[in-house]
Amino acid sequence: MALMFQRLARNFVRNGYFPTDEDTIERVLGTLEPTEGTVNILDPCCGEGTALAEVAHALKFGDMDVQSFGIEYNAERAYHAKTLLDRCLHADLMDTMVQPRSFGLLWLNPPYGDLVSDQVSASVSRWKGRKRLEKLFYERSVPTLQFGGVMVLIVPSYALDAEFSAWIARHFREVRVFRAATDQFQQVVVLGIRERSQGSGDKNVRNHLAAVGCGDVVPDVLPHPHDGTGPLFPVPTIQNPGAVKFMTVRLDATQLSEVLGQEGPSLWERFDLTFHQGVRGHRRPLRELSRWHLALALSAGQISGAVRSRDGRTFLVRGDTHKEKEVKVEHQVNERTGDVSETRIHLDRFVPVIRAIDFTEGAHTFGEIFTIR
Repeated sequence: MALMFQRLARNFVRNGYFPTDEDTIERVLGTLEPTEGTVNILDPCCGEGTALAEVAHALKFGDMDVQSFGIEYNAERAYHAKTLLDRCLHADLMDTMVQPRSFGLLWLNPPYGDLVSDQVSASVSRWKGRKRLEKLFYERSVPTLQFGGVMVLIVPSYALDAEFSAWIARHFREVRVFRAATDQFQQVVVLGIRERSQGSGDKNVRNHLAAVGCGDVVPDVLPHPHDGTGPLFPVPTIQNPGAVKFMTVRLDATQLSEVLGQEGPSLWERFDLTFHQGVRGHRRPLRELSRWHLALALSAGQISGAVRSRDGRTFLVRGDTHKEKEVKVEHQVNERTGDVSETRIHLDRFVPVIRAIDFTEGAHTFGEIFTIR
């Protein structure tokens, strides 16, 4: 069958971007079995979004509702993906907060390559095997997959070292590994159903994956859907319906403007109501302010702005209050012994200060700053 969204893709290799080819996507889709209900699917390295869009389209069956979520670091590819997916973040996966166990399918085609020293975090430093990007993205992404959810992992075969293979065997059951439809990037497709981690996992699965990684075993090519020989992995519906926590901790200006431009109330639109600005005007006090009241008004920023005096002069006023220490010393004499004791009392005194710039046109004090204490 012809895929719908591949014609929108500008598949190119740049900066570690290895998009999944059309034939491989079509073959993987043949292994996914849709179910009725609502399904959330995630691609944490979605590129231009075409692969996950194809998955979403293929899983929509009957009353099934598919919500697609993507994350992409490259701005150009991310904003292309926003046109295809339900929700897409332009962000680094490591700077995102994604709700655990919220997705029925994880499509993971991570960046390929070794980690550089400044990318090695505390958890990565404990790895026993080779420190690679594929393992970093796997470790960060797998917790988002619900138990019973399906993982589609597309990585170069040599990335499956003994440690990576052990992780997969511990986290997944019914694991199958196939060669991709094209050998352009030496990719393999690992399929599995997530389960609760138990011990070291299936030893046979671990050894088989490790053998594929070191080249001792060459897996079969992923079967074509027309062959009818491929495995079937049912994609489960969501376990906890509701809004999914899906956000980035570093929001750029472009995405912020998109959020503010969306329909619905926001804090900025309700600024006047929330902070009572423009709702209540300033009223003159009923009686003359005491120094204490004046200090409170100054500290609250209520005495500021342009002020016109009764004689027509105009001032730009700014009030402030600072605290000064006042020391009071008391001496007491013991009449019986003649000893003198000294008591020092430290008092806090609030000093209101008003500064004003004379803006009266034509006045000889125009532009001068006055201080009232």
